[in-house]
Amino acid sequence: MKPPRPLKLEARGASLEFYHERTKQYLSVLADIDLKVFEGELVAIVGPSGCGKTTFLNAVDGLATLTGGAILVDGRPVTRPGPDRALVFQNDSLFPWRTVLHNVTYGLELQGKLSTREMNERARRLVDLVGLRGFAEHYPHELSGGMRQRVNIARALAIEPELLLLDEPFAALDAQTREFMQVELLTILARARTTALFITHQINEALFLSDRVVVFSARPARIKDIVEVDLPATRTLDVKHQASFVELERHIWRLIEEEAIKTGMMTNA
Repeated sequence: MKPPRPLKLEARGASLEFYHERTKQYLSVLADIDLKVFEGELVAIVGPSGCGKTTFLNAVDGLATLTGGAILVDGRPVTRPGPDRALVFQNDSLFPWRTVLHNVTYGLELQGKLSTREMNERARRLVDLVGLRGFAEHYPHELSGGMRQRVNIARALAIEPELLLLDEPFAALDAQTREFMQVELLTILARARTTALFITHQINEALFLSDRVVVFSARPARIKDIVEVDLPATRTLDVKHQASFVELERHIWRLIEEEAIKTGMMTNA
């Protein structure tokens, strides 16, 4: 029997309200979210559009402040952004005037802990890790969308975060590239041994990538269900056609559909 994995992230009754200055009203976005993510896991979050998925990710990163409860990383309360977390957005947000190598070193330069040689050595290892050997001296405009997003992931991994936060990182890619990048991400995270929290609207993407899929309710977001994904650690795209995978996908879609109906996004007709 394997020993239990250490706890990496814990949300305890995480709640968040925004005050709308014009209407003088409070908008509840997150409500009493309890969640545990263990070291080495990739946990995906899905839910109806606008339910609060990205807000929760921002709270984990320290960009949004909770109004109730707590979020802890390695047992420490999150109060602000920190080097133990790295956030990857939908758009690659690379600096066009920097090469691939120097985009990857950017966070290390801000930290100021390593020499130029050490930063470049680490960046080159990560460029190789994400499958871009030979492209270190290229500029973003010389890369495809999938390649730019790999650079984005390498830049996030450069600071060696305890937790990688991914907010729909493949949303801007074409369908084919998106499929291939899902496989690449699993390989990258396995090699880097990184814990990850992944936001997506694509149910089959969530299932393919994750150890568990967390289903959020309509706003204010609560955890409606947590689905265990019993798939091999090494996955190929063929798994998406297996009956067990399709059934899980249907189950999660039904859960989201129930929530969408509540908000009027869909009808029973």
